[in-house]
Amino acid sequence: MKVTDDIKYIGVNDHEVDLFEGQFEVPLGMAYNSYVIKDEKIAVMDTVDQNFGDEWLQNLKSEIGDAKVDFLVVHHMEPDHSANIAKFAAAYPEAKIVSSLPAFAMMKNFFGTDFADRRVIVKEGDTLALGRHTLAFVGAPLVHWPEVIVSYDTADKVLFSADGFGKFGANDVVDPEGWDCEARRYYFGIVGKFGAQVQALLKKAAGLDIKMICPLHGPVLSTAEEITHAIGQYLTWSSYGVESEGVCLAYTSVYGHTKAAAEKFAEILKAKGCPKVAMADLARDDMYETIEDGFRYGKLVLATTTYNGAVFPKMEEYIRHLMRRQYQNRKVGLIENGTWAPMAAKGMKELLGAMKDITVCETVVTIKGALADDAVAQMQKLADEILGN
Repeated sequence: MKVTDDIKYIGVNDHEVDLFEGQFEVPLGMAYNSYVIKDEKIAVMDTVDQNFGDEWLQNLKSEIGDAKVDFLVVHHMEPDHSANIAKFAAAYPEAKIVSSLPAFAMMKNFFGTDFADRRVIVKEGDTLALGRHTLAFVGAPLVHWPEVIVSYDTADKVLFSADGFGKFGANDVVDPEGWDCEARRYYFGIVGKFGAQVQALLKKAAGLDIKMICPLHGPVLSTAEEITHAIGQYLTWSSYGVESEGVCLAYTSVYGHTKAAAEKFAEILKAKGCPKVAMADLARDDMYETIEDGFRYGKLVLATTTYNGAVFPKMEEYIRHLMRRQYQNRKVGLIENGTWAPMAAKGMKELLGAMKDITVCETVVTIKGALADDAVAQMQKLADEILGN
């Protein structure tokens, strides 16, 4: 696939993977992107997942024939991109391997060698001349591994962004939701903890004239509109800003009473003018979709049962997921259920207390078994408080 006249796509699509990184459901598959720059010197940009090494090398050969490869540039050592470094090194014994110093230490861990006889160590500010094309390297530590570098082709003005601007889904499948949904779930699932590091990289990227973004997952962003939109989303996501007005309503329920309460509260919110209520059953719905919604909206309501004198496990898991991703700057409402000794709200408050700039609504709705009129009255009050009415 042509990216520019000199840059070609040689990545692969994975339709066999069920869980990316062992946890993220990917019903649309996954793309492992790789590119080759054809110039006076030929540079290959990253490898692919271990299961696709032969297909990837064939894609490369289809583009360059029997030409000599001069460089393999390794932006990121996560195995879905680096697993075929040794296979490449055997196939192209004269090629140099270009990466950051920490990446070579990781190569030794994975392959038993750091390729000392053929490595080119680069850091921020270094360049690699290929002919018409020159790659300028920019450090991107902890986006989302510590060794990450990105590179900018000064000729075609292409940013090779490593995992930045990636999304779930194979590239040969049309995503009915467009770019945002699976890019957002990807970002908050995988990168979300490292907002400060993403902000630092975005500041560096702001000084570049970017005409295309070539990520390691998902489609190439090739129009000014796509690039402006993606960068805008990353600015919001990495600053933990509010993307959309609405409420994320996450609940757990044992016998259906807390579910009924959550559904009633959603009705109340909508009746009071809430533009969007994103409701999720934490025991049944995709946990990472709900994490995504927790960050997307400025308000969060948690409804759960008391379990073993504490918070129901799936709710605790969800709150801890948010905590580990630096959840902040949000208003949170609480609904608890406990037939004889409601303790869920207390436990949720303790967990939320470890987060930055979280405002917990004063009104706490307590249900003792089935939903009763007094609890509905409290819901009305909580809805006004969470919506700022």
